Amino acid sequence: MGLKQAQVLILLLTVASMAAVGMADKKISATQRWNFGFNYTDWFAKHRNNNTGSGPNRIIVGGSAKWQFGFNYTDWAMKNGPFYLNDTLVFKYDPPVDNSSHPHSVYLFTNFWSFLNCDLTQARQLADPTQGGGEGFEFQLKRWQPYFFACGEKNGVHCNQGLMKFAIMPLFRRWHW
Repeated sequence: MGLKQAQVLILLLTVASMAAVGMADKKISATQRWNFGFNYTDWFAKHRNNNTGSGPNRIIVGGSAKWQFGFNYTDWAMKNGPFYLNDTLVFKYDPPVDNSSHPHSVYLFTNFWSFLNCDLTQARQLADPTQGGGEGFEFQLKRWQPYFFACGEKNGVHCNQGLMKFAIMPLFRRWHW
């Protein structure tokens, strides 16, 4: 019972932290001087993805940089969010050509602590090094839950030192604007 309460607390803290960081750059005008914090109802309209429409989005992870070592994907996720239920994340990376190339993969962590420590023992491999070529590997955000993604190559080195990890919490799409 205590473990489940701790997991719920971590989930709530993660969601609250993501919302707080996302609202940190909000500029308050004279007409909004008393609309602080979560009372700022226009935040979602101003922070939607560029390709939002009435349906799900197809988002290439990393944009033109794709899925590569040394790119800060946590920063990318914060700048390109929010993400919505049923959006599809596309992981594009070059498959290994020979022993000198650096392969990539996609892992989904089951909990926040494993994600923070890049501990792959409980993570699930979603895509191997060969699945990122061509159109890439696609993953649909089907559930309202936090998702923790990382590259699992080199036993977590790409995750830890290569910055190849990010967390997102998909939101419900507003159907009536």
